[in-house]
Amino acid sequence: MKLYNYFRSGTSHRIRIAMNFKGLDYEYISVNLAADEQAGDAFKALNPQGLVPFLYASEQPNGHTGEELRLAQSLAILEWLEEVYPEHSLLPKDAMGRAQVRALSAMIGCDVHPINNRRILQYLRNELHVEEDKVMGWCQHWMAEGFSALEKILAADKNRGNFCYGDAPSFADCYLIPQVYSARRFNLDLTPYPNIVAIDAHCHTLPAFIDAEPANQPDAPKA
Repeated sequence: MKLYNYFRSGTSHRIRIAMNFKGLDYEYISVNLAADEQAGDAFKALNPQGLVPFLYASEQPNGHTGEELRLAQSLAILEWLEEVYPEHSLLPKDAMGRAQVRALSAMIGCDVHPINNRRILQYLRNELHVEEDKVMGWCQHWMAEGFSALEKILAADKNRGNFCYGDAPSFADCYLIPQVYSARRFNLDLTPYPNIVAIDAHCHTLPAFIDAEPANQPDAPKA
């Protein structure tokens, strides 16, 4: 499998966590968003939307039949990985638990990340000529709004362990940890979110999360 991604892409970060947790080998292929490689003809021939992550395999792995795999959108990739590689599951066994994890994931994946990702911010800067301090304020506002709601849900779940749901990593943690990384990049004060901070700290004791960190990717700038 080949994972087309970018070291600082939050959606790519999600997939790296999941693939690491499931112990999957893949070829890391960098698409440099800062150089607009995602807009080039070569990448758009693979993914017409011009977004990362993008997962490619010349044949269906793990004994599954079908043509080559070409899969965009992090949610679809996560669901596919869960179905094809069920070992080290990232979803609870019960229907209610799975629904809860998907809801927590969607809070970040649908309501926080999309309006703070690079192409939105570039439009604010380059097309609407929004000043940088206001762009920063935009990011902080929407992240704080999402984190405030998520923090209340986490605090109210008395059965929760060290993760977003239950006692094991799930899709929700794959979504949360990259968003916390982004929040720190944009100088969001995380003091009001002790449960989120604790989950982030615990996840960073696990190799799957550590190895997926942006700074640990081959295309990350070297210190």
